[in-house]
Amino acid sequence: MEEQQPIRAVLLAASLGRTAEDCENSLGELERLLETAGGEAAFTVLQNRERPDPATYLGAGKCEEVAKLLEADPTVTLAVFDNELTPSQIASAEDLLQVRVIDRTMLILDIFAKHAKTAEGKLQVEIACLRYTAPRLTGKGKSLSRQGGGIGSRGPGESKLETDRRHIRSRIETLQNALAELERTRGVKRSQRMRSGTPTAAIVGYTNAGKSTLLNRLTDAGVLAEDKLFATLDPVTRRLTLPEGTEVLLTDTVGFIDRLPTHLVKAFRSTLEELTYCDVVVCLTDASESAEERRRKHAVVMRLVEELGASEKPLLEVYNKTDLLSDGERALFPGNAIEISAATGDGVDAFLRRLEETVNGGKKTLTLFFPHAESAAAAAVYRDATVLDTEYTPDGVRVTARCDERACALYDKYRIRGFTPNPIQGDF
Repeated sequence: MEEQQPIRAVLLAASLGRTAEDCENSLGELERLLETAGGEAAFTVLQNRERPDPATYLGAGKCEEVAKLLEADPTVTLAVFDNELTPSQIASAEDLLQVRVIDRTMLILDIFAKHAKTAEGKLQVEIACLRYTAPRLTGKGKSLSRQGGGIGSRGPGESKLETDRRHIRSRIETLQNALAELERTRGVKRSQRMRSGTPTAAIVGYTNAGKSTLLNRLTDAGVLAEDKLFATLDPVTRRLTLPEGTEVLLTDTVGFIDRLPTHLVKAFRSTLEELTYCDVVVCLTDASESAEERRRKHAVVMRLVEELGASEKPLLEVYNKTDLLSDGERALFPGNAIEISAATGDGVDAFLRRLEETVNGGKKTLTLFFPHAESAAAAAVYRDATVLDTEYTPDGVRVTARCDERACALYDKYRIRGFTPNPIQGDF
């Protein structure tokens, strides 16, 4: 069977007052999005202008220049704009370029449609596709049908997009009802976890920061981890026992991205609410990128964390992929940052200790042994610490307790060094 050739596309953007570096980074990200969707960038075009042209976004003159380039290379059949276009701008650009036109948001929606695996994820993507694409299809005239396939035309419900707006609204309402039922099930499971008293931590970060790789490293979760944007969409929660015995539920969330489509944020809100209910936020940053890119992407993540109402929660700053850096480059990270490589395991033990301290509010979980002659001290530990487990043996009593700094010092001589319960890992 002959291998299908990737769709070749031209990438188009307007500077809109941004620096040359910002524009270059944005176009680079757009190219990675296109590759994730199964396409290939033939060339890029950047128009230097302060505001978008109301008719064609780039302006008729620039579009005519691009049309000549496309005419010279008939293998390029798609134009992807690095900005959100109006229905009329899409229609006008298609008339001038004579190829199919999509914008950044449509490309991201296409990737989400490609990667959604669970029933909930598929419903969320279809709702977002319908909300965003429906008004844009109404202005496309003879190009209304999306049955031809290809990048930007994927996603469930294409045939529904050919019906009138009333039918589309009805379809969205049906999907929302189905999604609400799944959300109720998710809410019940979340309530059960909260009642169990097990603390939760959510891993957040820009797409491709290595969240799934970290979860796999810690819990053998088996989550797809690829060097692609939005390789995984559906949240995965696993139970993990930390070094001193504290159990925590660790959740891998959907990756964030600059200018994440509003429709996707709304559709995935129930999924993203895992972040709202967690006890600790683990912000994962790709350390291998430039300092400017790290700052930009970190700002995007923190802005979305704030919008989701989780900005007041304890936060661990974790820099991943440090195996790709020199010692001099590592020295540039903030002093409180935790440096790890999820791929090699370097620094992961230190991260887990910090996570446990944070989850326990600075307290440590110790395993203590009291001989029978020290029964008074064994009784006192109930007053000075939070006892998690007690085991009686012929020689004395073994106590697992969560201790603050004072209790750690007070009972240090009873501590069993190096004792860690067996990790409990698996679906939850």
